[in-house]
Amino acid sequence: MDRDIDMKEVSDGRLYGLRDMVKADCGGCEGCSDCCESMGSTIILDPYDVWRLTTGLGTSFDELLKDKLELNVQEGLILPNMKTDGESERCGFLSSEGRCTIHALRPGLCRIFPLGRYYENHSFQYFLQVHECKKEPKLKVKVQKWIDTPDVKRNEQFILDWHYFLKDLSARLEASETGGEYQKMVSLYILKSFYQKPWEPGRDFYEQFYQRLEEAKGILKV
Repeated sequence: MDRDIDMKEVSDGRLYGLRDMVKADCGGCEGCSDCCESMGSTIILDPYDVWRLTTGLGTSFDELLKDKLELNVQEGLILPNMKTDGESERCGFLSSEGRCTIHALRPGLCRIFPLGRYYENHSFQYFLQVHECKKEPKLKVKVQKWIDTPDVKRNEQFILDWHYFLKDLSARLEASETGGEYQKMVSLYILKSFYQKPWEPGRDFYEQFYQRLEEAKGILKV
């Protein structure tokens, strides 16, 4: 979802594409897990994140909600995020040694950190969040290698389509005069259709996602 930020304050003033080199590699985060603590509800999951977790761990979304994920309202929609525990708000997937136990399955926002996404004109580029990661020294790495995501161009298109679908839907709900019950119904529909409904194992994720997206656009008139 969108964040209201001043790019001059949070970035190095550059925008990056997949083939660009960016100073983001901190050597495997050895001895540091700061970015996995004090997260609050900021690591919001998209359907691909949940597909990756449920299929990779062999579990269901509802099972993950018991102790690893939680639901919060984001811009009028109920969406899942990584759940944190304790005074330091540690990610539930962080080991006692401060290592990620689901590194190969980690969500997209964790995967790109300390990069962020800057959306403009129905596209996006990456930017370096210069104040978020304290680990030094950092080495230059190609953005695509850092993201480490198969079919990265298809993934970027999915991210765009999902982002603007939610953005348009949130705007319509905000402008709607139908009341809170309708907004709740829409939000629960999104939650059920894109998160709770199991993804078919062995079938291409993007094929399944776009089928569900077209159904949702037809039903919700987005």
